Amino acid sequence: MTRSNGSGNPEALRAEIRQTRAELGETVQALAAKADVKARIKGSAAQTRDRVRERAGQTTATVRSSVHDAGSVALRHPVPWAVIAAGALALAVVVLVARGRRG
Repeated sequence: MTRSNGSGNPEALRAEIRQTRAELGETVQALAAKADVKARIKGSAAQTRDRVRERAGQTTATVRSSVHDAGSVALRHPVPWAVIAAGALALAVVVLVARGRRG
């Protein structure tokens, strides 16, 4: 901000006052924005929501790709998956029989 040298030029003084008012208005607006906690929280929440949605979309795409890849592997190599399924079934039968003997 410039200060007049006391020359008494009314037009220069008016221009300086207009500039000072404009700067003061900008300062007040900046302070009001910082003081508006509700608006700042809403803005922060919106940013967080957008980030979460983006990451959820990426995760969904990754999971779909992984499931597709696992399905492709299972179709190409069905024997290992059949052995795993048979083992899981046998384990379930053993657990059920053990529970039946207790009761």
